[in-house]
Amino acid sequence: MNFWEYLGSRHQQLLADAYQHASAVFQCMVVATVLGVLIGVAAYRSEWAGNLATTATSTVLTIPALAMIGLLVPVVGLGVAPTVTALTLYGLLPVVRNAIVGLRGVDPALVDAARGIGMSGPARLLRVELPLAWPPILTGIRVATQMLMGIAAIAAYASGPGLGNEIFRGIASLGSRNALNQVLAGTLGIIVLALLFDAVYVLIGRLTIPRGIRV
Repeated sequence: MNFWEYLGSRHQQLLADAYQHASAVFQCMVVATVLGVLIGVAAYRSEWAGNLATTATSTVLTIPALAMIGLLVPVVGLGVAPTVTALTLYGLLPVVRNAIVGLRGVDPALVDAARGIGMSGPARLLRVELPLAWPPILTGIRVATQMLMGIAAIAAYASGPGLGNEIFRGIASLGSRNALNQVLAGTLGIIVLALLFDAVYVLIGRLTIPRGIRV
């Protein structure tokens, strides 16, 4: 059976795995984005706090994905829980770092002008600083999403959802006639999903970032 015949015979299962993979990454990125921006907002005014936030989140990336999931399984069990926890933790660094960089890069004159017309601190943050920091934050989200697409495949080790199951099945059956097809189908599926997500982010950037800021 060649690769295209294999895709035709397994397309329903592959589509289900692709949906689960995309859903897991999307949901974890939503959580990581909210947490990352909140951490960035809390830390960007202080050099010490900013360094602590960046160091703490970057430390997570020094832990191999397989080891991270292995450490989480005894705590939260198999399946979705270790997948969501690991992906959320891995997605924090790019968002936190870019949120801090973006907020620190806002022109102080604009913040002073907002203060001069009577805006409160929360209003300045929501209406001036965060909108101007959005381009680097979106870049951090894009980087984190691409990273999580690959890491999510490792979640199959702990019975997690997604295309990693196809890859692990192929690796477990090396030597069989469909082993290569399984690994290839899972890998190409992840690549396609990563490209689709990135295209969506490009569209979001064009819709939410004013032309002058993009330039």
